[in-house]
Amino acid sequence: MAYSSLEQCLLDLEKNGQLIRIKEEVDPHLEMAAIHLRVYDAKGPALLFENVKGSKYRAASNIFGTLDRSKFIFRDTLEIVQKIIELKGDPIKAIKRPLQNISTGFAALKALPKKQSSFSFDKIQVSDLPLIKHWPMDGGAFVTLPQVYTEDADKPGIMQSNLGMYRIQLSGNEYELNKEIGLHYQLHRGIGVHQTKANKKGQPLKVSCFVGGPPSHTLSAVMPLPEGISEMTFAGLLGGRRFRYAYDAMGNAISTDADFVITGEVDPYQNKPEGPFGDHLGYYSLTHPFPLMKVNHVYAKKNAIWAFTVVGRPPQEDTSFGELIHELTGNAIPQEIPGVKEV
Repeated sequence: MAYSSLEQCLLDLEKNGQLIRIKEEVDPHLEMAAIHLRVYDAKGPALLFENVKGSKYRAASNIFGTLDRSKFIFRDTLEIVQKIIELKGDPIKAIKRPLQNISTGFAALKALPKKQSSFSFDKIQVSDLPLIKHWPMDGGAFVTLPQVYTEDADKPGIMQSNLGMYRIQLSGNEYELNKEIGLHYQLHRGIGVHQTKANKKGQPLKVSCFVGGPPSHTLSAVMPLPEGISEMTFAGLLGGRRFRYAYDAMGNAISTDADFVITGEVDPYQNKPEGPFGDHLGYYSLTHPFPLMKVNHVYAKKNAIWAFTVVGRPPQEDTSFGELIHELTGNAIPQEIPGVKEV
């Protein structure tokens, strides 16, 4: 189903008995995470928190909590995406069986990002967001389902951009609330490569963090895609709907289908302590210096929904992500990484 928004997906899940609404006020300080963990452990439904203490915005979690639910969300595109990934590994199949593979060509048309001339969001502040603290020793509130967008300083534009899921600390430590946030990533990652190039030019790296939007955007940010396949084109392919984007007055990219967008810049070599954070390996990652992002703007669409998950000792919701990635990629990863037999 080609969802145009996160809310459309959640309504579809509710209609099919796979989502419940929590109408009582829930505290983002530990309580929301605790509810999520118990529901996930019971293989329960997706959750829509309608009354988040301290914020006017709703929040949703456990969206991808089971492999069956994830496959349900992408039921109309899963098979065609698997075919396209398979054809990239063996393109001769497309030549040998052109009629059988003609549908992949039509699907690929939806993979092309669509630039828009304008966008409609409210301007808010970081403090307006559901500032969810997941574990008692966490350094502050974190974004746990971010889609972090950057462009290549040498080859700007969406087709050479990177969309990754890198941890973002919104509050705590030495961060000045509403003005600074912390980014956690390694320099060999896509965003790190972009930062290294920007550093060499002596210019700040423009960063945009998208939260929510069609579920295909979230999955694309964690997808280990083969070289040459853009996360934005994959999002359009998996979602059955072109990735729509624009630029704001400061030159930051905006996903016009996202629920929230945080824009800013990372100055060369400017870091602040980030963490600790209850990580997905089952222990707290320690406090270390990581890139500091100076916030330019925070945008929210009307009736926006904050998407989040809780990571911790496996299995958790990110384990279900892994299962879905395995379903999608099949034999692609062994072809990309010689010697790897299975993931």
